[in-house]
Amino acid sequence: MTNDAAVTIGLLHPGQMGSSIGAAAKASGARVVWVSEERSDATRARAEADGFDDVDWLNGIVNQSRIILSVCPPEFATELAAEVHALGFEGIYVDANAIAPQTSRHVAEIVAQNGGQYVDGGIVGPPARQSGTTRLYLSGEQAPFVAQFLDKGDLEVICIDGEAGAASALKMAYAAWTKGTSALLADIHALALAEGVHEPLMAEWQRSQPELLARSDRGLSGAAAKAWRFAGEMDEIAATFEADGLPSGFHRAAADVYRRLAAFKDDPDAPGGAELAQHLLPPR
Repeated sequence: MTNDAAVTIGLLHPGQMGSSIGAAAKASGARVVWVSEERSDATRARAEADGFDDVDWLNGIVNQSRIILSVCPPEFATELAAEVHALGFEGIYVDANAIAPQTSRHVAEIVAQNGGQYVDGGIVGPPARQSGTTRLYLSGEQAPFVAQFLDKGDLEVICIDGEAGAASALKMAYAAWTKGTSALLADIHALALAEGVHEPLMAEWQRSQPELLARSDRGLSGAAAKAWRFAGEMDEIAATFEADGLPSGFHRAAADVYRRLAAFKDDPDAPGGAELAQHLLPPR
């Protein structure tokens, strides 16, 4: 293990969000390592640009890291933690994925099997490339220790009370509104198109809900490009509602909306509004 002054953080994996979190760690004085095996050229380019050290395979991260930071699509969070556990990691494992509190607690149990310590994380905002845009919420006993190695760059780190599941619960509640309502908005566009009332609905929105028109074009375009990730997040949000005895069908439906838009993965020119909604409708 390294000493506190020169802590090594293993990053799994440098996607657009993950690489920005790694960049914040670098700015905070940490050494950041990653694994290039089976990663895309785009991921390699991001890792190189941010100055991360390639340790070739997962065992290299496990052997060298005091802290491992997981930032991946939510459906892979548990599997990734299990892979790290199988290699004997005994340090601090930070899961910053969009997962349900009960999923987070399950990951914490996996980490504890080797005597490791778990920090729950939830990210709010876009990739942290500009100050003031992105917050990483952390909970758990070691949250303040982890925070000092992430808070000197463009990322704001906020430690909240609670153990495993607290930061994830906050993330689920926040995204239930922001991403859930985007899916609902796209679905409403599709309904109006199917029923032949899209034009008069847009006219009514212009009069009574003008903010929806702006969100329909700009916001839905951005949501479409990320739909491949949002589907799994909606499933985790639905599971969160279910666990507390609350209706979950809305977010199950939102997951279906995003799955229908997955073809726009990372497309900077993804459409919004009615053009996007056409892709939700079945062929006629």
